[in-house]
Amino acid sequence: MVLGLRDALEFEGYAVLTAANGEDGVAAARRESPSCIILDIMLPDQNGYAVCEEIRATNPTVPILMLTARSQEADKIRGFEAGADDYVTKPFSVAELLARIGAVFRRVEAASSREEGQRLVIDDAVVDLRSQTVTRGGRIQQLGFYEVEILRLLAENRGSPVSRDDMLDRIWGIEAGPTNRTVDNFIVKLRRKIEKNPEKPSHILTVYGQGYKLVS
Repeated sequence: MVLGLRDALEFEGYAVLTAANGEDGVAAARRESPSCIILDIMLPDQNGYAVCEEIRATNPTVPILMLTARSQEADKIRGFEAGADDYVTKPFSVAELLARIGAVFRRVEAASSREEGQRLVIDDAVVDLRSQTVTRGGRIQQLGFYEVEILRLLAENRGSPVSRDDMLDRIWGIEAGPTNRTVDNFIVKLRRKIEKNPEKPSHILTVYGQGYKLVS
């Protein structure tokens, strides 16, 4: 699979670096600072969740796509909590993977072209969209790329609900499915970083039957 994906990606013009295990993958990620990481969960020395957490410790913003045969919702949630940005379940088509990678780069390019110093103030939390950080109570936390894009979209529609379907389409570039909980998992992560009481949110609100809205 590694050889096949490398050939497919290089054919599309990408420079590709591969690693056969988690330890080598972490070292390569730190040494090479890749633009995107495709990470399998089933590795010979450690699982992909641990590798993802290690990479996130030094690079909180690089997009990480997890590639795995595990399709249970609990496994996907664990991947998102470890810091993954997207989750591609085997079997998959190379065309789908290429489309997701292309969408990642388009979003990163669009985000980097925006004005510096963009900020959101949500109660006592200050979000810097450019540096991808949130400061609350004197504590600075890093936000992942998709967390920032969700906040940006909610802020553009402040006070009005944005549906999960719209978020998946506009941020991930994928269609919604009956079991796709990607948006919900990222909302949980955002609430933990922004809300005073994540279990009873006051600002990132669920609008039942419609989606989510930002109130600040």
